[in-house]
Amino acid sequence: MKKNLLIMSFIIISSVLCAQKPIEIKLWPDGAPNDNGIKEQKENSPLYVAEPTLYIYPAENPNGMAIVACPGGGYFTLASGHEGHDMAAWFNSMGITYSVLIYRMPNGNNEVPLSDAHQAIRIMREKAHELKFSRLGIMGSSAGGHLASTAATHFDESTRPDFQILFYPVITMDKRYTHEGSRFFLLGNNPDEKLVDFYSNEKQVTAQTPPAFIMHSSDDTTVPVENSINYYMSLVKNGVPASLHTYPIGGHGWGFRDDFIYKRQWTGELEKWLREINK
Repeated sequence: MKKNLLIMSFIIISSVLCAQKPIEIKLWPDGAPNDNGIKEQKENSPLYVAEPTLYIYPAENPNGMAIVACPGGGYFTLASGHEGHDMAAWFNSMGITYSVLIYRMPNGNNEVPLSDAHQAIRIMREKAHELKFSRLGIMGSSAGGHLASTAATHFDESTRPDFQILFYPVITMDKRYTHEGSRFFLLGNNPDEKLVDFYSNEKQVTAQTPPAFIMHSSDDTTVPVENSINYYMSLVKNGVPASLHTYPIGGHGWGFRDDFIYKRQWTGELEKWLREINK
């Protein structure tokens, strides 16, 4: 009897953890409005994304929420596994339709990643009725967190997300706290200070910025925790609901990996936060 129960439990857990095959949607079937100049993958060069694509995992029992996830990678590559596709089944198990954005690298054109993120939001909004959701959030990790927070602070009526989830995000382009690689690959060697301010998202927060859930490790030596703290303080000063969770250890880039010792904490807190903002 116990053996049968064990087998049944394993089957149930396995079915929850195995996300269905995603729906693939090309962002720009008729051609993108801008270009990063990359025509093929070259050694030691930024990732070549021939066709930026949105991979959508519809929730079987939708709760009215959806997410666009932007994996990190320093605006040079994409960590689309543990910061992207690997989270699909977990979000689906909560009734959340989840999507992963494979976006283009800037490679000298800082407008390219944000245009892909905005287009992903537009596409998801167009499918809201079909996918049975009304609240759409943007999520990102590391440099993907910079892209997500940029989308959350630079938007129009058609591209404003309803909430944002940030994993150890690059927020600022300020040399004191930024991730140098992300800054270099987004803005180049000697960017104009106006451009630096434009992409320093702690400076772009307004009362219209969507609510945020932010996670970071205090010992992160890749992206200093000040990125999250300063963004959180800017959100609070502008009256934007925000939740900041810092962990004493963990370093950088843990995403959905099981070896991050605070995984149970962040998944539990994020699940509670999502339930709360969906009321």
